[in-house]
Amino acid sequence: MPETELTELVRSSPWLMTVLTAVRASNLPDAWTGAGVLRNLVWDERFGTGFDPTRVRDVDVAFFDPTDLTRDRDRSATSSLAALLPDVPWEATNQAAVHTWYPAHFGGGPIPPLGSAAEAIATWPETATSVAVRLDQAGQLEVCAPHGLTDLMAGVWRRNPRQITVERSRQRLTRHAPTTRWPGVRVIAPEES
Repeated sequence: MPETELTELVRSSPWLMTVLTAVRASNLPDAWTGAGVLRNLVWDERFGTGFDPTRVRDVDVAFFDPTDLTRDRDRSATSSLAALLPDVPWEATNQAAVHTWYPAHFGGGPIPPLGSAAEAIATWPETATSVAVRLDQAGQLEVCAPHGLTDLMAGVWRRNPRQITVERSRQRLTRHAPTTRWPGVRVIAPEES
């Protein structure tokens, strides 16, 4: 089962478990940790030289707070997480506010407001990074994978056409160079997604 494999990998990383514990302690509403940090964990272990937290560029924390759509909310959430674990490169983003800044930041026309963190996760750039996890109050791992776990677990880089243009996907592919870092990862050209 892909979900069992993923949760076993997450639990095998004391660093990531500490991160998830801090996110839970932050009490951010509907908060999930995912995207690149999960991809790195899985692909470093399966296709690379092993997961090394020092190579993590940022830890994406998606939360959902429709009561405050300002960018200050993102900054305060990131600061709260940094107060708990100062050495983690946190990047907290209120998914309820994405529609207020996304077109100006990434180009394109207006996007509709999102209804939940899970709905937001479904729009993340690649299907393999459209995955997030969190610890519930009982210490159980919950997985949010709107496009499933096949691409993440099998090492497939595929554009999520939900919100990412072919051009932006090409840029991400060039910047991340997945087959260089993770030999064995298969890239599906952005035009084919």
